[in-house]
Amino acid sequence: MFYGSIPAVITPFQDNEVDFYSYERILNYLINNGSNGIVPCGTTGESPTLSHDEHKKIIEETIRIADGRVPIIAGTGSNNTSEAIDYTTHAEKVGANAALVVTPYYNKPTQKGLFNHFEAIANSANIPIIIYNIPGRSVVDMTIDTMINLSKIKNIIGVKDATNDLFRPLLTKAKMDKNFCYLSGEDGTALAYLAQGGDGCISVTANVAPKLCSEMQKAWRDKDIKKTQIINLKLSKLHHALFIESSPGPVKYAASLLNLCKPDTRLPLVEIDEITKKIIKECLIELKLI
Repeated sequence: MFYGSIPAVITPFQDNEVDFYSYERILNYLINNGSNGIVPCGTTGESPTLSHDEHKKIIEETIRIADGRVPIIAGTGSNNTSEAIDYTTHAEKVGANAALVVTPYYNKPTQKGLFNHFEAIANSANIPIIIYNIPGRSVVDMTIDTMINLSKIKNIIGVKDATNDLFRPLLTKAKMDKNFCYLSGEDGTALAYLAQGGDGCISVTANVAPKLCSEMQKAWRDKDIKKTQIINLKLSKLHHALFIESSPGPVKYAASLLNLCKPDTRLPLVEIDEITKKIIKECLIELKLI
C-alpha cells in the first residue's frame, strides 16, 4: 500500500529540452529528505507538453535514479485510451511500482465511458493502478459508485482524490469492500484528508519542502496530532502561494530558488508574475528553506 508524502515531481527544462541532469538532483533531494514515493509525468510534471519519447524516458530515468529506494508511481494517463494503455504497459515493463491514471480530460466521457476506459487499461497490464480523479482539470468527476465498481478489478487499488471534497473518502469507504488506497491530491487539505481516512498525499509542495511534508505525514501515522498540526500550519502559506498561478509555474520558481533547476515551463504555461515570485520567496525564507 502506498502512503505518506509522495511528490508529484516537476520536470525541469533547459532551452525547452528535458534537463535530466537537474532531474537527478531533484529526485535525490526528494528521496534523501524522506519522501515515501515519487510520481513522475503527472500534472505537475507537465505531462501534456511531453512527447511520447520524453514521457517514457522520464519514467525510465526515475526508476534508474530511485534505484529501489522509494516506490515509483508512474503517470500514465491520457484522454486517448490506446495511448494510456501504451504508457501503462511501458511503465510496467520498465519496473514502475504502480501507474497513476487520470480521468480522461476534454472528451467528457459518461460514467460508463470512464468505467470502460479504466477497465481496458487495467486489463492490459498487471501493474497496480491508481485512479486520478481531478474534475477541476478534466471536467469529469468519477462518482463513488463508478469507483466502487472499478475497485472490483483486481489491479485497481486506489485513488488520488483531487476533488477537494472531504466527504468523499468517508462515503467511499462506507461502501467499499476492498482495502483501497486513498491519497489526497490537494496539499492545502492533506491533513483534513488524513483525518477522514486518507493514507497520504501526492503533493506539489513536497517538491520544495519534502522534509516538512514527510514529517507531517509521519507525525500523523505516529498519532502525534499536535506535531502534525504545527507542521501543517507552518506549510499553509506555502501551500497557498504555490497555487496563486497555474501549477507548476510557482513550484518550479520555488525549486529554482533552491538551486534545483531553472524555473522554465513549456508553453502554454508562462513565467509567473513578480508579485507571485515575491510571495513564494518570502514563504521559503520563513520556512528556512533558503
